[in-house]
Amino acid sequence: MTPWVKLDAARAPDGAELSLWRRGDELVVRAGGVDLMSNRAHGSEELLAEHGCSGLGEGARVLVGGLGLGFTLRAALAVLPASARVLVVEVCPAVVGWVRGPVGGGALLDDPRVAVEERDCAAVVRESAARFDAILLDVDNGPSALTLASNGWLYGHAGLVAAARALRPGGRLAVWSRGDDPAFVARLSGTGFAARALHARAHRGTTGSRGRGAHHVVFVGVVPGR
Repeated sequence: MTPWVKLDAARAPDGAELSLWRRGDELVVRAGGVDLMSNRAHGSEELLAEHGCSGLGEGARVLVGGLGLGFTLRAALAVLPASARVLVVEVCPAVVGWVRGPVGGGALLDDPRVAVEERDCAAVVRESAARFDAILLDVDNGPSALTLASNGWLYGHAGLVAAARALRPGGRLAVWSRGDDPAFVARLSGTGFAARALHARAHRGTTGSRGRGAHHVVFVGVVPGR
């Protein structure tokens, strides 16, 4: 069997190690030994972008929290108009370098609609007011499956209140999760969002099929408005 090769590693702000691994043509990002994402399983990341961005009109403004391997960004750009602007916020500069380098996603970051900031997504949410039409969060394994403790605020009551404030009327918050979390849906509803949970498979199937692989969840919350 082809062995895994560690290509690079970096420290997250809370000290956890993020590392990029390759086996053949498969790439995996790990945090403290836990697989966060893979270029073989990204169907739910695409669903995250589609439910967050589909139907947004001219001049839409989108925040993508967590670059990962670029699949959420790629899917968002595929459905957004040319006049849209996407702010990608990634707390670990090395991840941006991996996407430009071994992952081969430099063209995504060079899209004229895209700007990249290498800092904590929570800071952008805190300082924003009616700035975005959609916020897509894929900064961890989910609201209750954190690998980086610093991400917890985003999923708590204060973070969701801040996210609602950062969205324009009718704006959408879409959150990726490794598994279901009824308490998070209740928390979304309790902070003013019309909330629902969408189930997806890691590998999307052809039209009409259910896909395969792990079961993931995308939580979608919509703020009142247009």
